Amino acid sequence: MRRCDTIFLFLLAGVLPAAAQTLKPVAESSAVQFKIKNFGTNCNGTFTGLEGTIVFDPAQPAAAKFDMSVDANSVDTNIGLRDNHLRKEEYFDVATYARIRFVSTAVTASSPGKYTMTGNLTIKTTTKSISFPFTYTSSSGVSVFEGEFPLNRRDYKVGGGSFSLSDNLTVQLKVTAR
Repeated sequence: MRRCDTIFLFLLAGVLPAAAQTLKPVAESSAVQFKIKNFGTNCNGTFTGLEGTIVFDPAQPAAAKFDMSVDANSVDTNIGLRDNHLRKEEYFDVATYARIRFVSTAVTASSPGKYTMTGNLTIKTTTKSISFPFTYTSSSGVSVFEGEFPLNRRDYKVGGGSFSLSDNLTVQLKVTAR
């Protein structure tokens, strides 16, 4: 009887850690969007080239790890001249800083399917801790993480002394992963 108990515990120990999934984002069905006022009018934009890894088990959010980045050069506001301006040194300086990166430091559950993530966001040479709520759903092997958070562009030295551009913006995320 003891041998069966030992074997069962050994098998159970091998199964439990496997519940956390290592996922890769699917860039084509994910979205990294931002909204900011420019001359008092809402300006929307996107970034593409989402890459990274996600380790996530909804039953053990404290063990989650997100390491994600987007291609800074992919900034797109549907106005080519503006996009080229945003790629310059005063804004994203894409020639020097090719990626914008987020690495989680903590994930907590607030209710079923709802979580709060804290982590370090790096834009150019500045890394700051941010925290934001997100939702998680999963169906047919596809995981979807959605959330949004406010940022102050000046905290990351983006946009220099521009007075026509609002300091505050909102980032919206929809990360589809497999």
